[in-house]
Amino acid sequence: MSSYYGHPVVKAPVWKPVIALYFFTGGLAGASSTLGCAARLAGNRRLARAALLASAAGVAASGPLLVADLGRPARFLNMLRVAKPSSPMSVGSWILAAFAPASLVAAACDLTRLAPRLGGAATTAAGALGPAVATYTAVLVADTAIPAWHDAHRELPFLFAGSSLASAAGTALAFTATADAGPARRLAVVCAALEVASFRAMKHRLGEVAGPYKDGRAGRLAKAAEACTALGALVVVTAGRRRPEAVVAGGLLCAGSLLTRFSVFRAGFESAADPAATIVPQRRRVTSSGTVSP
Repeated sequence: MSSYYGHPVVKAPVWKPVIALYFFTGGLAGASSTLGCAARLAGNRRLARAALLASAAGVAASGPLLVADLGRPARFLNMLRVAKPSSPMSVGSWILAAFAPASLVAAACDLTRLAPRLGGAATTAAGALGPAVATYTAVLVADTAIPAWHDAHRELPFLFAGSSLASAAGTALAFTATADAGPARRLAVVCAALEVASFRAMKHRLGEVAGPYKDGRAGRLAKAAEACTALGALVVVTAGRRRPEAVVAGGLLCAGSLLTRFSVFRAGFESAADPAATIVPQRRRVTSSGTVSP
């Protein structure tokens, strides 16, 4: 399958590779804030502290990564001049603007033990916004014309949610005493399964559009992501109550989450460069509907 003059049918993304890393750090921040809020409500102070600090670290890393892609900080501020509910980028910008200070304040108050009421309010606010922060980037990439992203709009939010929670649980495992990390262990196993299952379901449903997720550079990243996530979950189940193994499992889960984001990111570029990924599904839809294109 080729297009006119060999040019791609759809325009390739303009994002820099740091955006894939931003997807990971933002997801880690959002999921960790929710885990920290839940742990605090349950009275697990050590797990809450580890999760809140991980969320703050993710926020601190996300800002420079986003600015590195935009070019200068003023461009992010320009996105806050209007609020457009129909735009995932506009909605995501406002969510980040509310989430970032709440996450940082929650971590600072918990670490210093100052202003407990303010810290509690900030923890609750960050925990409530966490799921949106962890998954809005999935909606952002799905709201494009790139087949590998747009056609995966059903599974991408679940994939990003599972990936974010798995990385949050893995980070908590690595930095929390095993006696207090029980909820993180259970969360790690469940969310690792969600991540792997969502990825496989997405590739199965997409058919030929899933080519980039199976072959090429994106495919190799996807296989490595699945291996790291599955191995991390296995270590949690078999030896997660021992400190060294818990650290290893946490590292594997974070590596799997990171590789998942890079796989999805890279698949968008490969899909945009392949005319067949756009033309073949369009022709099939036209044929199945019995209509004739003008």
